[in-house]
Amino acid sequence: MTFQAYLIEQHGHGVSARFVDFSEDRLDPGELTIRVRHSSVNYKDALAVTGAGRIIRRYPCIGGIDLAGEVIASVDPRFTPGQPIVATSFDIGVAHHGGFAQRARLPADWVLPLPAGLSPWEAMALGTAGFTAALGIQRMEDNGLTPAAGPVLVTGATGGVGSLAIDMLAGRGYQVVALTGKATQADYLKHLGATEIMLRDTLPLDRVRPLDTAKWAGVVDNLGGPVLSWAASTCRQGATIASIGLAASGELNMTVMPFILRGVSLLGIDSGYWPMPGRARLWARMASDLKPRHLGEIARSIAFAELPDACARLIAGGGHGRLVVDLPD
Repeated sequence: MTFQAYLIEQHGHGVSARFVDFSEDRLDPGELTIRVRHSSVNYKDALAVTGAGRIIRRYPCIGGIDLAGEVIASVDPRFTPGQPIVATSFDIGVAHHGGFAQRARLPADWVLPLPAGLSPWEAMALGTAGFTAALGIQRMEDNGLTPAAGPVLVTGATGGVGSLAIDMLAGRGYQVVALTGKATQADYLKHLGATEIMLRDTLPLDRVRPLDTAKWAGVVDNLGGPVLSWAASTCRQGATIASIGLAASGELNMTVMPFILRGVSLLGIDSGYWPMPGRARLWARMASDLKPRHLGEIARSIAFAELPDACARLIAGGGHGRLVVDLPD
């Protein structure tokens, strides 16, 4: 049988993406064949689809690093036909055909049973962005962060990871300060649980001091570059930073003073290859104590046909929150 897929191809030094009719016998190897109900649009997906970033490691490749649906066929005893599943990260959508298709075939070790408390749509409203936010929070808490320690700054606050992190943190009782470049989204961020909104253009990013006024017990940083340098310089004694993204810059120019004079910890968050069974435990938390309270407002559905425009808008900095791709029957 054939089904609809969004295929990313390389032509010389350029990249293009298009809807194609694809057949199951062309899918990559794996123990599970899956009927994909929903996928999502992450910044990484938009980079891959538009060619704005060198994300794809093997062409041609069906995009989509996230997917949720149910098992059609399984040769692994851990999964049975009809079972709801969720799969994110690993090589999905970058070196193995991914979730932008009505069918997928994946190694069983990349797939989790859908946790009780999450629908397939909710799983994709979370997706890699939610998993990354949750992993950052868990690692910060493992490093000693508590609501009593003081405020937590979330940079890149209107993005998928930022929005979900604010909601998760506020739901656990943290005082959350949202840093954004979009003043028009202040009400949205406060609704998610931010107690204060800071605008990025008010920061002294051209003259970051080695140590500045101590403010933050924790930082969830999606931007990198000068914003991360400034955030580190304004951390309290013993604070923890989860470095998640580089939406502003992959460069980091700063001194070691926050780390050796204030004991600040900088944690790198790599959600792509976080191993099982820790991955399963974190998904269980996202269905319980870390489940965002406003998931239906952070995320919205788009039709499969809207995917190209959605990726272009994301690269251009448009929109906020999360996009769930509904795959047609």
